[in-house]
Amino acid sequence: MVDLPERSDVESRLARNPLREQIRRFLVDGLLSGRWQPGERIVERRIAAELNVSQAPVREALRELETLRLIESVPNKGARVRDFGVADMAEIYPVRAGLELVAAELAAPRLAEDPRPLEREVEALNRATASGDVDEQVRHSVEFHRVIVRAADNSVLSHTWESLGVEVWTALSVRWLNMELHAKAADHAQITEAFRRRDPNVGRMLSDHVLNYVEAALKTHNVAR
Repeated sequence: MVDLPERSDVESRLARNPLREQIRRFLVDGLLSGRWQPGERIVERRIAAELNVSQAPVREALRELETLRLIESVPNKGARVRDFGVADMAEIYPVRAGLELVAAELAAPRLAEDPRPLEREVEALNRATASGDVDEQVRHSVEFHRVIVRAADNSVLSHTWESLGVEVWTALSVRWLNMELHAKAADHAQITEAFRRRDPNVGRMLSDHVLNYVEAALKTHNVAR
């Protein structure tokens, strides 16, 4: 049985942060912790009562998760968790890889001048890997990629990348599909070095790095392309 935060703790966080975003985070945490399993219903009114909020922001948060393809609406039955699998990664990650290839090419001059933001994430990722802290591995792995996307300084690209829900999907891939982040941690240092030395192939390196997650997952789960 999953231990839920005390009502007072949840309400305190909701008071300090945008309501919809906090409810979304609460729901995502429930998915990651195993509170809701694939195929299970998420009852809007129960969540609203538990958090002592109206149903409207809960509905908005559920719609956001539906956009990320984590939740699906079933006629006359409400929302339920999608049955997420490797096939979903096989669709999402090539799109992400293409976006990051473009981001790397746009960001290359800026990150060559100052690779320190990438270096900080590599150091933090290595510490998390050494300590076995999976949550921190996910956070710093995703933040490494986010640094590159933001350094591209292209609002359309950044918005599109963020709309993929990279952090959520990465966390779910680790939890539900046993995707191993530590095996890819060394890639981040190599990509950082490629930016530093102005390697013209850095975009392809980053794209291949993202696609390798899919290949590893397909191999682990014996799924053919």
